[in-house]
Order: sequence, then structure tokens, then C-alpha cells
Amino acid sequence: MNIIFLGPPGAGKGTQAQRICSALSIPQISTGDILRRAMKEGTETGLKAKKFIDAGQLVPDEVIIDIVKERLAQDDCGKGYILDGFPRTVPQAEALDTFAKIDCVIELSVDDQVLVNRLSGRRVCLKCGATYHVSMLGEKTTCDVCGEELIQREDDKAETVLNRLKVYHTQTAPLIGYYERKGLLRKVDGDQEVDAICGAILKTLGVRA
Repeated sequence: MNIIFLGPPGAGKGTQAQRICSALSIPQISTGDILRRAMKEGTETGLKAKKFIDAGQLVPDEVIIDIVKERLAQDDCGKGYILDGFPRTVPQAEALDTFAKIDCVIELSVDDQVLVNRLSGRRVCLKCGATYHVSMLGEKTTCDVCGEELIQREDDKAETVLNRLKVYHTQTAPLIGYYERKGLLRKVDGDQEVDAICGAILKTLGVRA
């Protein structure tokens, strides 16, 4: 089964993709991961991407599309995959249609204010990577794992989160209409407990939890 996960920043796409991939025994295809992998392995498209990144420029669509195409052609994608972070725009989706057959698009739907509260309340330990939320921390400001101080990342500050959501609604949200018209879109409430969301996605896919 070939699946796309859509949803705004903080909706939990990565977490749910890992769980569903494990349940279905298929790989999670994250654009950032395959981009780094292609550059590390020195593939032709990876080297093209590296030139843009080294020059401080955005990697153009055609290079990203070629890297995704390369990855989906690998053996482990034969029984399906989950695309997380691609496509981001309708032109990318149209390009994807030329070399992949998508079976289902899962949209994790979460209200903007919930996302702002979720992300702006996140605190991270830079040493071990442990993540917490202020609602669970109380007066505590250090990591339970290694004792280091917890910080709020720039990406998680309320004004930055609002900007990221604005970009999402402008660039990526039109994909919802694109896949809805194709009859592939399935909406799942992303404002639930992690296990409940996972169960809802599996049910939507017709898979027993």
C-alpha cells in the first residue's frame, strides 16, 4: 500500500508514520532523510542537491522529485511505503503521479491553536534529545534522563509556529483539495492520544490494529 501523510507542523506525522510503517512492514520515506542519504552516498541527484545546499539555496523541485523517484524504485518499496514530507505542493503531486500510484492519503487534522499550544510548550534537551511539554514539567527545568537544562527551540516559539502554519496553509494545504478530488483523501482527527490516532489510521486503511 502506497500512502501519503499530510498535516501541518506538529500534527504528529512522523510519529504516526513510524507506527504505521512498523504495523505494515513498509518503509517511511522522509524527504529530509533521503536527501541527506543521497548526498552522503554521492548519487548523481545527491551531488546536484549538495551544490544548492552548499550555496545556501533551496533544492529545486526537479532535484527533489528525482531523489524521491530514485528512492521509490528501491526493492524495499516493492510492497508499499509512506511518504512523509512529500509532496509539499500541487506541482510536486502532479510530478509524483507520473511515476507512482498512490493508494491513500491520510490527512492528520488538528486545529491551529492546538498546534501552537503543543509546539510552543515543547522543551528539548540538547544533550540527549529527550522532549517534554511544559504542561507535564511543573517547576522542573532539567532533563529526567541526563540532568541537562531544557530549552525551547527557535522553531517552537509561538511566532515561528504561526509563520510555519501560514506557510503550510498557503503551499501545502491545496494538496488536500487535489487528493480529495481524486477520491484518495481520508481525514483523521490528530487531536487525540497517540494510540487512538494510530488505531484510527489503521482502521481507515482497513488494517486490524
